[in-house]
Amino acid sequence: MAAVAKSRRPSGRMASQGKPNPIDVHVGARVRLRRTLLGLSQEKLGDAIGLTFQQVQKYERGANRIGASRLFDLSRVLDVPISYFYEDMQDEVRDQSPGQLYARNEEPAAYESDTDPLTKRESIQLIRNYYRISDEGARRGLFELASSLAKAYSERD
Repeated sequence: MAAVAKSRRPSGRMASQGKPNPIDVHVGARVRLRRTLLGLSQEKLGDAIGLTFQQVQKYERGANRIGASRLFDLSRVLDVPISYFYEDMQDEVRDQSPGQLYARNEEPAAYESDTDPLTKRESIQLIRNYYRISDEGARRGLFELASSLAKAYSERD
């Protein structure tokens, strides 16, 4: 009896390099963004959900996948709906889901989360400082100033 060849199902990791799936990287970056916006350390977040800070680091890098029950815990501690972790996902990242890769018989592509300005430390600090301004008028003035500067400098390019 001849053996039936099975097509290999992608695990979500890049076979040749063992790199995490871009979706896992995106979800981890969203965990990091929310944790940082709340001013939580990796250690405090880990304590709140029963993990070490090293495990939180691995989740945030996408090195370890976040299971459904852990994602549920994270959403409660970080006070966001589960859908938050998937928001702002680029189409090319969505296309890297294991099911879609399997349908196309492909491996995941490399993904750099550093291209998202919301994951940069400077952006997170700017947002945190903005919301620390207790005077609503001053905060609105800063917002309008930033909007004007962005418009002026984007027109020059």
